[in-house]
Amino acid sequence: MSDIRVEITSARPGNAKVTKKFSYDCMVTLSIENKDGTTTPSGWSTRKENGGDGKPFSFQPGVGLIEGWSRGVLQMREGERALIHVPPSLGYGSSEQGRKGGGWYIPGNSNLLFDIEILGKKGAKAAAKTDEL
Repeated sequence: MSDIRVEITSARPGNAKVTKKFSYDCMVTLSIENKDGTTTPSGWSTRKENGGDGKPFSFQPGVGLIEGWSRGVLQMREGERALIHVPPSLGYGSSEQGRKGGGWYIPGNSNLLFDIEILGKKGAKAAAKTDEL
């Protein structure tokens, strides 16, 4: 895998596209994608059902993020949920993240899988199923 792959699991084709101009709120779970296709939890999630605190994570594409995250979310629209597959070259590379045995951990050279739902622009109400024009 040399580039990201985005699988939209909940489409909102009428909603605004995610751009670099705004910050967004999202719910996200990060897993490690193993070579055999299975996933291993990284320990980092905002979703309560995955051990998170249930509070959205705020981000701006291209600002302080790994390149794969930014490229992936820029293919999404507000209100959509997607699986973003990120190779090590667009993720953390050979650097380990977190601490083994700690709250979260990602080994070096890991393929990453982000399950991300874009709630909407930061501070705005959650994106509706479709925009009203």
